[in-house]
Amino acid sequence: MQIEVRAYQKQDLLDMIRIWNEVVEEGIAFPQETLLDAQTGETFFAEQTYNGVAVDTDTGQVLGLYILHPNNVGRCGHIANASYAVCAKSRGLHIGERLVSDCLEKGRLYDFRILQFNAVVASNIHARHLYERLGFVPLGIIPKGFRMKDGHYEDICPYYHEL
Repeated sequence: MQIEVRAYQKQDLLDMIRIWNEVVEEGIAFPQETLLDAQTGETFFAEQTYNGVAVDTDTGQVLGLYILHPNNVGRCGHIANASYAVCAKSRGLHIGERLVSDCLEKGRLYDFRILQFNAVVASNIHARHLYERLGFVPLGIIPKGFRMKDGHYEDICPYYHEL
């Protein structure tokens, strides 16, 4: 399997929406609770600064994606935020690492100076280990900052990486 990370194209939208919704439905990583449909998904992805997709070049199937956008405005507009989603059947293939690495490069191209994650769920150890291996700095813990799908609360860990 050959995987390429590239900018999304209109024909990727249905796969992107499916993968995004899969993570939202899991209820253990993204704060969103509302699923995207074709119209809201197209609008949502169009509003981002950049959308990257990981594509199996043999099949053309989108296996994962990321969104990159400002974390704030004005005097804090140089700080970016990003979210990553990999379809469940493709997890463990290091697609997340490819997406995060590409995002760091694109963040620099779009003149962001910092990439900040506001709410990495503490139990998401695979993501946390990846971020730390790629040079992200943990900023502490926000106790019970994330409501899991089953209703219990877990800590969140903000991270940042200077670009």
